[in-house]
Amino acid sequence: MRSLYLSIVITVLTAILALGWGLDSLVAEQTPKERSDITIYKTLIDGLATQLTPNNQSELNHQFNLVSNSFKFELSLLKMEDIALPPSLLKQLDSPGGVLLASQKGSYLLQRITGSNQLIQLNIPLAPQHNKLDLILTLALYSGISIILILWSLPLTRRLYLLNNAAAKFGAGQLETRIPASRFSYITMLERSFNLMANQIEKLMADNKMLARSLSHDIRTPLACLRFGVEAALDSHDIEQKNHYLTRMDNELTRMEEMTAAFLEYAGLERHGLDLKFSDIDVNQLIKSTAESYDILAQQHQVKLSYQVPDSSSDCRIDCHWIARAIQNLLVNGMRFATTQVLLTVVQTKNHITITIEDDGQGIAPEDFNTIFEPFVRLIDHQTRENGHFGLGLAITAKIIQWHHGKITVSQSALLGGACFSLVIPKS
Repeated sequence: MRSLYLSIVITVLTAILALGWGLDSLVAEQTPKERSDITIYKTLIDGLATQLTPNNQSELNHQFNLVSNSFKFELSLLKMEDIALPPSLLKQLDSPGGVLLASQKGSYLLQRITGSNQLIQLNIPLAPQHNKLDLILTLALYSGISIILILWSLPLTRRLYLLNNAAAKFGAGQLETRIPASRFSYITMLERSFNLMANQIEKLMADNKMLARSLSHDIRTPLACLRFGVEAALDSHDIEQKNHYLTRMDNELTRMEEMTAAFLEYAGLERHGLDLKFSDIDVNQLIKSTAESYDILAQQHQVKLSYQVPDSSSDCRIDCHWIARAIQNLLVNGMRFATTQVLLTVVQTKNHITITIEDDGQGIAPEDFNTIFEPFVRLIDHQTRENGHFGLGLAITAKIIQWHHGKITVSQSALLGGACFSLVIPKS
């Protein structure tokens, strides 16, 4: 919104300054005429002060009345003691043109009569009032400002119109609707927020649809097994056979519970992303503690679990619980598919920390690199139901790294030959 405020201020100031300068230039053309009029009056009062030089007061009054009646000017005779002027202005009374003064009634000139202590006051007629011109100039000023503001608001109203249409289409179910970027937009932050919200909602809806399809697909097999077990147990008269069927049904129910719990956990994962608790954590210590806690599981899989971390601390601002969860998911996957070894490595740069988990298993085919992090993707499907894996571990890991504004990638391990997962996390 800073750009919006700046553009408003700059536009208004530019409009006022530009229009004010133009109108002032237009009005300034009238100034020379006004100065020419004042010069004429100064010349006139100089001539009167020179001509009115009678020998006595009565003759002066007579000549003054004749001049005043003949020229129809507003003239007055004043005595020096009747006026109060500062010394600087008193000196100007004998100078050419006299002194120009102003009062509430208008402007007037004062000039001393040559050889006398009396003054002539010449009232200058008011300049003709250009009421119509003033009205036109005022209307021009406000009209110009209005036009400039309208031109400034056109991009804003257009972007708001696009935003309103995009919101309407998105609400009507067109979840792919986005606002195109523009360099001339005043509401770039608002548009980015809308597009980000639209991306998250679209992804959430896609995940929910995928969740519903996968759940309905995966639940059919255990339900069919339960139906078969119930029918077989009812038809069987052998107690041991009945117990066998009941045990199989109990195992299927356990798998259904695990599957439902996994699906519900993934469905509610977005809610956890809004309540992250970030703190400065030494990633080296996190890797060491995680590797030590999973050493027993590695022994069960007959796999050697090792790690390599820098000598100096690798501090990073993360949510320790969820980053540990992401590392654990990758460790479990590595142990499942490794032949003899799983390796954790931490590499520290100026702005990022990279955590890699490598194994010496068969690896992942390059064509599966882009789909391995999608939910419910299982490269070895026959192991899923038996071992309780539903293709959500890597999807959860990818979402955790997304919460931390990081990046997760998979490649072929150059050191061990199997899969190599890399977590790139910003330090701050």
